[in-house]
Amino acid sequence: MKKDISEARPGPRARLTGVVYLFYFLTAIFGQFLHGRGPAIFSDGFNIIGFACYIVVTLLFYFMFKPVNKPLSLVAALFSLAGCVIGVLGLFNLSVWNTSPILFFAPYCLMIGWLILKSTFLPRMLGVPMLLAGLGWLIYLSPLVKYLSLYIVIVGVLGEASQMLWLVVKGVNVQRWEE
Repeated sequence: MKKDISEARPGPRARLTGVVYLFYFLTAIFGQFLHGRGPAIFSDGFNIIGFACYIVVTLLFYFMFKPVNKPLSLVAALFSLAGCVIGVLGLFNLSVWNTSPILFFAPYCLMIGWLILKSTFLPRMLGVPMLLAGLGWLIYLSPLVKYLSLYIVIVGVLGEASQMLWLVVKGVNVQRWEE
């Protein structure tokens, strides 16, 4: 019998989330590296793959954090999915609004950070960098970005990377998740 993703065991699913998150990081970085260094199709291709990975990560996080707070996990997922759609549309200059996907990813990071803090199956120390990443991405949208952009990117990447690496290496505390 085929199992739904929401019924899968949390340990392997958490590690899968970390692996997909890692794949997202690698494709997004490579896509940015290729930007302006050759045909745009290569950069755009890697960015599309990156957004597809982020959609999968978003869905996996939704199911992971649904037991913590189902409505907040759903709102977070909707913010992330909206950011992905705007990002993909922006790649092809199809966006109706001149909106940065960061406008959606910043609240997403804040909500995921809060869900981590409220969960019992991940260390709370992972929630703080994720909250800081969300705050940093919000600042990235302000005029302060010209003074703080390097620091914001460092905090954002460290916040998300710490969670991604934890999930790859440790996963979640299955006993606490099942409680």
